[in-house]
Amino acid sequence: MTDPSRSAVDTRVIVEQRGFVRLIGLNRPGKRNAADHRMLTELALAYGDFERDAGARVAVVHGVGDHFTGGLDLADIAPRIGASGGGLDMVPEGGINPWQVDGSALTKPVVLAVQGTCLTLGVELALASDIVVAAAGARFGQLEVSRGILPFGGATLRFPRAVGWGNAMRWMLTGDLFDATEALRIGLVQEVVPDGEQLDRAAELAERIAAQAPLAVQATLANARLAVREGDAAAESRLPTELGRLAASEDAAAGMRAFLAREPARFEGR
Repeated sequence: MTDPSRSAVDTRVIVEQRGFVRLIGLNRPGKRNAADHRMLTELALAYGDFERDAGARVAVVHGVGDHFTGGLDLADIAPRIGASGGGLDMVPEGGINPWQVDGSALTKPVVLAVQGTCLTLGVELALASDIVVAAAGARFGQLEVSRGILPFGGATLRFPRAVGWGNAMRWMLTGDLFDATEALRIGLVQEVVPDGEQLDRAAELAERIAAQAPLAVQATLANARLAVREGDAAAESRLPTELGRLAASEDAAAGMRAFLAREPARFEGR
């Protein structure tokens, strides 16, 4: 897969549509994709557009250049946090917080492709995503305690849940860096591939997801999240209703016809 973003010099976040897959790229390679306020707002707008576009079923988020992200551009962001006294205002109208820590949530899956440096908000973006593919040379770090702040993009909530309390505290409380092998061991990432192959593999997984019935994918994602957020009983109570709704869909009928004909199904999201 070629990198579509080389000419998008003036854009912090580049977007490309490939079939039903939306590619969203962090595009500040000269700064290791460190996120300034402009990048954060552009990323929020890209997430909002992805959520609203029925033609985009899965997103792949990746970093342009040698690194996924060096974290926050503190020279730009720190004064904004201090001035507000209540966090960071980074979601313009029409956007969705990519870290989804403000009550908003995507209804569609996100696959991350990570290479090089992946610090702080990059780790939290992985935790807020659904599948993460890492290059073998990737390095991760939740460094906020060494900067005098705490993780505020969801790591305190999701890291212990995703990898276990001890594993999360080992890395959040020390600020130490860890490699892709450790990220795979603890479950932060799902696959490790040779350097340079992470975007291809992430896109391949996204295309597999996008080929499935969109309503069923979204319902599966929603029920799993409900179980995490509100417990098994809440998710269990929704299963019969959701099954009935999906069984009555055009996509379910298409899936059955394809099964009987022994051919791939073509789903329309209806």
